[in-house]
Amino acid sequence: MEGKEVILPIGGMTCAACAKRVEKAIAALEGVEKTFVNIATEKAAVTYDSQKLRLSDIRIAVEKAGYSVLETEGANALEKQEKAKKRELKIMWFKFALSALFAIPLLYIAMVPMIPFVRLPGADALDDLMMNYPLIYAVLEFALVIPPIIVGYKFYTVGFKCLIKRSPNMDSLIAVGTTAAVVYSLYNTFAIAFGDFSGVDRLYFESAAVIITLILLGRCLEAVSKGKTGAAIKKLMGLAPKTATIIENGAQREIRIAEVCVGDMIVVKPGEKIPVDGIVCEGETSIDESMLTGESIPVEKKQGDKVYAASINTTGNIRFRAEKIGNDTALAQIIKLVEEAQGSKAPIAKIADTVSGYFVPAVCIIALIAGIGWLIGTKGDWGFALNIFISVLVVACPCALGLATPTAIMVGTGKGAENGILIKSGEALETAHKIKTVVLDKTGTVTYGKPTVTDLIPLGDMDEKELLLFTASAEKQSEHPLAQAIVNYLEDGGREAVKCDKFVSMTGKGIYAEVAGSTVTIGNGKLLEDMNIDFTSAERGYESLAESGKTPMYIAINGKLQGMIAVADVIKPTSAEAVQRLHGMGIEVVMLTGDNKKTAEAIAKQVGIKRTLAEVLPQDKSEEIKKLQREGKKVAMVGDGINDAPALALADVGIAIGSGTDVAIESADIVLMHSDLNDVPTAITLSKKTIRNIKQNLFWAFGYNTIGIPVAAGVLYSAFGLLLNPMIAAAAMSLSSVSVLLNALRLKFFKVKKNEKV
Repeated sequence: MEGKEVILPIGGMTCAACAKRVEKAIAALEGVEKTFVNIATEKAAVTYDSQKLRLSDIRIAVEKAGYSVLETEGANALEKQEKAKKRELKIMWFKFALSALFAIPLLYIAMVPMIPFVRLPGADALDDLMMNYPLIYAVLEFALVIPPIIVGYKFYTVGFKCLIKRSPNMDSLIAVGTTAAVVYSLYNTFAIAFGDFSGVDRLYFESAAVIITLILLGRCLEAVSKGKTGAAIKKLMGLAPKTATIIENGAQREIRIAEVCVGDMIVVKPGEKIPVDGIVCEGETSIDESMLTGESIPVEKKQGDKVYAASINTTGNIRFRAEKIGNDTALAQIIKLVEEAQGSKAPIAKIADTVSGYFVPAVCIIALIAGIGWLIGTKGDWGFALNIFISVLVVACPCALGLATPTAIMVGTGKGAENGILIKSGEALETAHKIKTVVLDKTGTVTYGKPTVTDLIPLGDMDEKELLLFTASAEKQSEHPLAQAIVNYLEDGGREAVKCDKFVSMTGKGIYAEVAGSTVTIGNGKLLEDMNIDFTSAERGYESLAESGKTPMYIAINGKLQGMIAVADVIKPTSAEAVQRLHGMGIEVVMLTGDNKKTAEAIAKQVGIKRTLAEVLPQDKSEEIKKLQREGKKVAMVGDGINDAPALALADVGIAIGSGTDVAIESADIVLMHSDLNDVPTAITLSKKTIRNIKQNLFWAFGYNTIGIPVAAGVLYSAFGLLLNPMIAAAAMSLSSVSVLLNALRLKFFKVKKNEKV
């Protein structure tokens, strides 16, 4: 049985070690097949066997680990999660402000007497208090440190709990460091009370208060930055209307979108958004579907046509029957796709995961060794050793390592979604930057996939309008796609076909019909030969049309050649430009098609493709992909997501051209909503930029810890007198995480210029 997949919003996580702890707690459950917890999105993606495990069991495991699972069910779940995050951010800012309110005066009281060369306001009074009333001075500091400790109680409840369970996280480092500072300061306060006034120089209450305050500030800034990385999801969610007008017992009634049921008859007026997916039952209108397709021109809709949630009704009143609601709508599927991509893990993330797994315990050991080492080296200077111990604990930052990859993936996939490029996973995003060969399906990818009349050439005494009328009237009886293209060409000009009295179809040759008292013969040379109609004067033109990738047909009326008409699957205007951009990036472009070699090569030549694989059956397309991969190339397959599914699945990256249908979304790693080949080089460029950003983040995260921990441990103190104060260490730790987030946010300015080389 295939595992059930679920994405759970997790509350209470603060760093990469937290994410790892939640991941371990879920993975330990019997029936869990796969799990990944993303610290950037604060969500857990879990695949589990629903026969062995219930969702409630996963919730309990998360809660036992010290965290919570936020609401995921119900129509307003996403809205409630958003409100909960905003409320949590407000509480975080309040906690920071309250902690700062006490930490700043405490820092002032503690540090002013230590700076004799600058006489700040109140310095004399504080000197007098410290020298003559040391116990009052110590108790005052202790009183001021209590509120920050209360405000930061979660550092202790979570941190020590994780430490006891032998899976320490960032909270553990803060809890141990600040507790050591407070306990040592309390010891010296008691020493003062018993007459040892030298203890007044060994008070570190301000270190604990300022560290807590700075960490709280860092987490507030992180939360704000994380909120910006999820902007793409918020934009997509904001597209959906909140209410719908249904017809009930013959009357119109406005209800909340969550109350709409499949089968409801819904009324939409001009200017309103379509609330759910459905099929038009009454009325005609034009609908702006740019949110799905990227196409700015409104689409005409009539009875029997499909409409999609969040698209905008621009002109007429329509009534439609609800077909897909809630999480089944095309918009909901897109939102789910983007969420899954942002919650997925790229292979490059394994580096940070491996390091983060050993990081916190290693930091604890280094801090302990450094503290004991300096205690021995300074012959019992507990204050100096404590400074070293706390600094090492506080400066260490698994947060920056943990945020390096997921934040960049969040912004990268979000930016792609904004531009109609839906990237389904972090793995696809990472692999795309390695692509060396792009294979393009012809029909529906390079071309529109719909036959269109390209040439109408009169060769007799009939003008173009009369010739088209006879041709389309004869073809109207045929079910062949080429015939339909000719009829559409007439109707697009605002004209209607006339009645056809007799119709005969001759397979492989063409048709014979009687229209308005005249005989009409349309087909190839073989048909005209059978009818003894001379067409030798037009043979060269016929061949020229065929060589350019078109399907030409002779038109004879009353036994005399009157003209030729050519139908072709027209090339998309952006195809040649896309191929040129890919070549400019050093990527080989191959066209793969089941069409005949002559037509395929003609199309390839027009768009600038040099390598063509023609007359390939759908079942053999995947074998052609294998052959290219055996050449040692990373291959991307671009197709329509239906008959190309095997090749899309086998390619290193499958890219579906489509307008967000279920089939297109399921069949590929990347979906191009605009159905524009130009988005292929754009997707590859976005991948390159995102991977570059991840590498920069990892470099700075590793670099920060590589430099910060030795400095905090006092390695440079003996030689250069360089020592890291615990408070400066706390500020640096917070800023390192924020800097990684800000670097990831640079991807929001991603914009590809035409013919850009990366």
